[in-house]
Amino acid sequence: EVQLVESGGGLVQAGGSLRLSCAVSGGFNWNTYAVGWFRQAPGKEREGVSCIMDDGVYYRDPVKGRFTISSDNAKNTVYLQMNRLKPEDTAVYYCAAAVPTYYVAGVCDLNWFGEGDFWGLGTQVTVSS
Repeated sequence: EVQLVESGGGLVQAGGSLRLSCAVSGGFNWNTYAVGWFRQAPGKEREGVSCIMDDGVYYRDPVKGRFTISSDNAKNTVYLQMNRLKPEDTAVYYCAAAVPTYYVAGVCDLNWFGEGDFWGLGTQVTVSS
């Protein structure tokens, strides 16, 4: 079983930055699992933000150019650097691990992730205007 623990959330003013961390452990290995970041704002459904698999990364349009996903394999950690934050980025951020349903070099797909995969408990990000 894979365990994921998020950290790094907090309160920040609009235009500011935060770096979220997702520590992975248990049965996780970088050759098998993709890691994704998701968020859920109050009253809204959870949505995908970004994911990473080998050398492939993906960002949804609302965060392109502002967020950067990266991994430190030696530390078993995936990061989400969030710059130029906006009030609409306010949400609980979750990381998840999933086995890809297909593999293409340089590709990560948020559709790989579902309720049956491994999820962390989340970290709150609040951006004030």
